[in-house]
Amino acid sequence: MSNDILVNIEHIRGEVAEISYVMCAAAHQLSQATGGEVYGVLLGSGAENLAKGLAADKILYVDDPRVANFTSEAYQQTLQNILNEHEPRAMLFGHTSIGMEIANILSAKTGLPLISSCLYFSNGSSPKFTSLLYGGKILAQGELPSTTCLITMVPGGYKPEDGHSSKESTVLNTAPPIFDESRMSLVKYIEPDSSDVDIASEPLLIAIGRGIQLEDNIEIAEELAEAIGGIVCASRPVVDQGWLPTSRLVGKSGFRVKPKVYLALGISGAPEHVEGITGSEIIIAVNTDPAAPIFNIAKYGVVEDIFDLIPALTEKLSES
Repeated sequence: MSNDILVNIEHIRGEVAEISYVMCAAAHQLSQATGGEVYGVLLGSGAENLAKGLAADKILYVDDPRVANFTSEAYQQTLQNILNEHEPRAMLFGHTSIGMEIANILSAKTGLPLISSCLYFSNGSSPKFTSLLYGGKILAQGELPSTTCLITMVPGGYKPEDGHSSKESTVLNTAPPIFDESRMSLVKYIEPDSSDVDIASEPLLIAIGRGIQLEDNIEIAEELAEAIGGIVCASRPVVDQGWLPTSRLVGKSGFRVKPKVYLALGISGAPEHVEGITGSEIIIAVNTDPAAPIFNIAKYGVVEDIFDLIPALTEKLSES
C-alpha cells in the first residue's frame, strides 16, 4: 500500500463539480499526514482539459467513450482496476449521488472500508477523520483504517478555492481495463424548467425549509423577498411537497448557488443542502433549534421562530 491519496474527479457536461475542488483541498491536508502525493482520477472522453486548475500532483486520466458519462458499472470496473494497481492510502469521493453510488459499490466489491459523510481531517500521530451523522446533528471522529479506505466527502470543511491551482498537474494517461458488457447507458439529461428565474445567478436568496410548515406560509417569505428584492428558493422537503418547482431547489440534487446573501429560514442544514450553498458570500440562518447544523456554516444566526421574526422584519424593511 502506498501513502498516496486518490481523488475521484466528478464532472458533468464539460464542467468539474465544485465538490471535486473541495476534495482536492482535503486530499492535500491528508497527504501531509501520510507523506504521499495527491492523484486526481479523471474518467472521460476528450476531457483532458478538465485537469487544468485542479490542485493535484498528478492526474490519472482514462480516455474512453465508455466512461464519457457516468454509469456505475463502467466506473466501478475502471476505478477498481486503478485501486488494485495503485493501492493508495485512501480514495476520496464526493458525498453526491454519483460518489455515494460508486463508493458503496467499490466497497462491496473489494471489501475495503468505507468512511461516509466526512467533513474534514485532522493530522497528528495518525490521521483522523470527522464525519457527520444524523443529518449533521452529531460529529463522529475516528482514525483512518490501516488499510486502503474509501471516503465520501461532504462540503463545508474545506473551501473549494483551496482545491484550485494555477500550476499544471502532470497528466498520466491510464489505459482502461477490459470492460464486461455494460447493461447501463445514459439516455438523456432531464433539464429543469428554464422559464423560471435562474436562482444560480441571483444575488439575494430567501430560502425556506421544512420549518415553513404549510404551503400557505410561503407567502411570508415572498413578502420578505419583495421587500428586499430577493428571490424565494427552497430545500428538498418543500419541493417534494410540490409547493415550489424544481427550478427553485437548492442542494446537491438541485442548484448550487453563489449569492451575496443567503437567508435560510427554517432550514436545518443537512449535508445535501449545504453542498449547494457553500459558495454564498454571507449565510444568515433563522431556526428555533440552536443545535441546527446550519449554524455551523452561517456567518450570522438567529435562534427564533420564523413566524415571529420574518413578518416583523418585512414590516421594518417596508418602512425604509
